[in-house]
Amino acid sequence: MKFSWKNCLEILALQMSEEEYSMWISPLEVVFKDDHVMVLAANEIVLRGVQTKFKTLLENAIVDESGFDIEIRYGLGTESEYEDHQVKKQSKRTTRRTGRARNVTKDSIREQSIETSNLNPDFSFDNFVEGKSNQFALAACAQVSKNPGTSHNPLFIYGNTGLGKTHLMHAVGNAIKEQYPDARLIYQHCDGFIEDIVRSMRNNTINELRHFYRTLDALLIDDIQLLSGKGGSQEVFFHTFNTLLDGGHQVILTCDRYPKELEAMEERLKSRFASGLTVDIKPPDFEHRVAILEQKAEAWGVDLPKDTKFFIGETVRANVRELEGALKQVNAMASFKGMPLTLEIAQEALRHLVEIQDRQITLANIQRTVASYFDLELSEILGKSRKANIVKPRQLAMYISRELTEHSLPEIGREFMRDHSTVMHAYDKISEELETNIRLKRDFDAIKASLLV
Repeated sequence: MKFSWKNCLEILALQMSEEEYSMWISPLEVVFKDDHVMVLAANEIVLRGVQTKFKTLLENAIVDESGFDIEIRYGLGTESEYEDHQVKKQSKRTTRRTGRARNVTKDSIREQSIETSNLNPDFSFDNFVEGKSNQFALAACAQVSKNPGTSHNPLFIYGNTGLGKTHLMHAVGNAIKEQYPDARLIYQHCDGFIEDIVRSMRNNTINELRHFYRTLDALLIDDIQLLSGKGGSQEVFFHTFNTLLDGGHQVILTCDRYPKELEAMEERLKSRFASGLTVDIKPPDFEHRVAILEQKAEAWGVDLPKDTKFFIGETVRANVRELEGALKQVNAMASFKGMPLTLEIAQEALRHLVEIQDRQITLANIQRTVASYFDLELSEILGKSRKANIVKPRQLAMYISRELTEHSLPEIGREFMRDHSTVMHAYDKISEELETNIRLKRDFDAIKASLLV
């Protein structure tokens, strides 16, 4: 009887949900031999998941299809890589970078585990404070940690600095390692990735480096925007990225902006970045900031009165990192003076920060300044009117927001109640007109000067 894996797949598809089938069974490759059947998975995560959840169903389908009891083996690799009939001597390749060795046996082609994943064990889902600004990103990361390589791949997390992107990335990695201890996973800051490439080119070990990254179960790269303008590194990353995704290996990236906004980045990379799930993290709102302060105060054993907590939460709005820094500053001053964390202590400790923030350029300030300059109501700038005397100031406000702040196009769009493509159109249009429209240039210079006072 001729064995048909296709028939097995049809049977299995009827015995589980569509999501389970596409996630665990569909990616498998099977090699049928006279004395055994070899089931091959692309990575350790899929292999372990299949053996844990669906081994009985899978083996029953194989036995039914073959017509007799047959030995069923499991391994990592592809059909083309599989070595049959005899156990060959282990073929080992050791690279200078990590001393890892590649073992080739008849049962599987796999990589030994990595000694260090660079993960920070202090970052977990348990100590990540959830709020409206990060709910979607947190939910996506939690799902990826449970089903790595099979849902939301690649996962692209973007947002301004200090909002928790790195925390979430480490939390995913730690959760995967807890669930799959043998998973080959590594966290790399983009600077480290680039340094690896430069070093390997200098030492003529680029092939070993490519091999190392391409045999990972999960790759986590932080601050991928630093790859911009580095053509050689982009080339290496592009092929590594494709190999990992095509093999069902999880890729998680963080960035300070939306993929399409990345300048000096190859279009094919930007397209691939956006091919999975793209989630953003926004600055925390007041309630979220207070919750973060409460969690930090509890973790540090600090007694934080309500009025002090509210003052810090209202004063420090930019990001989580600055919020933590402000609490440390207030606590340090209270300790120095031997006093509790009173509102007066907080006001004194953060006095310079308050003065700076009063002069800070924000999207709200830009909107108000532009509206005032053109003698318009703020509601008109944010409204839907298509009158020329309103559209032009609105576009100029969007342009100034992009020029004078670090906000991404989607973030600016939300503040103007538009999508990012509208902001991009406004920016391009004003950029072009400033080259020839003297009056517009004068208006822009006047508004900019008033904001920078």
